[in-house]
Amino acid sequence: MDYKLDDVFGLTRDVPLTYVEREEVDERFRKNLSRNKHITIYGSSKQGKTCLKKHCLKSTEYINIQCSNKMTLTDINTSILKMAGYELNLSNKKTISGKTKVLASAGINLGFIKPEINGNHEKGEETVQETKPLELDPDDVNDIIEALKNIQFNKYIILDDFHYLKTEVQKDFAIELKAFHENSKLCFIVIGVWLDENKLITYNGDLTGRVISVNADLWPKDSLKEVIHKGEALLNIKFSNEFVDELVSRCFDNVYYVQEVCHRVCELKDIRERQDVEKRIECDKKTIHSLINEVVNESAGRYRSFITQYSTGFQDTSLQMHKWLLYPILTASASDLSKGLSYRKIRDSLEHHHPKGAELNRGNLTQALKSVVSLQLSKHIQPIIMDYDETNLTLHIVDRGFIIWLQLSKKEDLLELADFPAD
Repeated sequence: MDYKLDDVFGLTRDVPLTYVEREEVDERFRKNLSRNKHITIYGSSKQGKTCLKKHCLKSTEYINIQCSNKMTLTDINTSILKMAGYELNLSNKKTISGKTKVLASAGINLGFIKPEINGNHEKGEETVQETKPLELDPDDVNDIIEALKNIQFNKYIILDDFHYLKTEVQKDFAIELKAFHENSKLCFIVIGVWLDENKLITYNGDLTGRVISVNADLWPKDSLKEVIHKGEALLNIKFSNEFVDELVSRCFDNVYYVQEVCHRVCELKDIRERQDVEKRIECDKKTIHSLINEVVNESAGRYRSFITQYSTGFQDTSLQMHKWLLYPILTASASDLSKGLSYRKIRDSLEHHHPKGAELNRGNLTQALKSVVSLQLSKHIQPIIMDYDETNLTLHIVDRGFIIWLQLSKKEDLLELADFPAD
């Protein structure tokens, strides 16, 4: 087959041809699909979370709800009903809270049978039985469950980019998930950018034992090398062992950077499609580093904007906690940022550098850490760059490119962006 470079390496909307199955990720996901539990797929940006879903599930097995920062709990529930096949119209009645109820109507496809029931309409050889419109409260999870039971809905419900939702909406939906588990056989797959295995359980402790987490951030070096080797086979090329080793060691375990650098090296070598004769590709360390830096610097404007916007916080306060929360991040080593900054390490840094020093109230620090995501969403910083793991008390950078960019930048320039004193 005549494969093109764009089909093999680089970012793609579909499952890439170089997709590699990871036992601790793909197998864990597959095994748990039949356990009648909700599943969360989590990890850093561009680590293959959505591809995992597309690779392991047929498009006919699920409905997909794409979350956004403007969605409310009502929006999520009505989106589920619409994707399940309901047509929604406003009712003339009100809910207890004063909101307008909706009329939900749908048709059940009965297959290839003769129409014998009044109200059935024949479509070719298929027969659709119209259900009586339901008058429901889109905020009431019980109404949503009954509506889905009414049409015998049995697909997985995927909430993609769950991290885009406001924190309050995420917490409210975590409450609903418990009801879905207890009162129906419906299973949700929640996909989000975070590194906290127990994110949903933190929001609702009753989800313990009802949610299984799959860490899509796990990219062993052997798996990253396999991505490269699959691409080599498809394009009939051969990268030098030195190139493969150096790229894998420098990419911060991020499959996106592996894909993108391979794409750019092929462009440099004028390889646009599969080669008739195997072509060997040499690439020195300097070029590899330069290409990684090139990819990272394409997001430099967004990273600078993140620092300046985040440092201003929700409003001007005397402690400026959100601004000072950036200090240990901007001055940390790449290895520390990759592992995540512990609460203790952040506190020690602030006690040494914050104007209040050791007198700094720990409650203020905890509150600032808990609102890390909500502040980013309020500033329209998407995708988010950092997240706080309340279970393990660790601040994670969930955008690996940001870590690389910090190492390429001068510390004094970074601190100036956040408006820290020159000393």
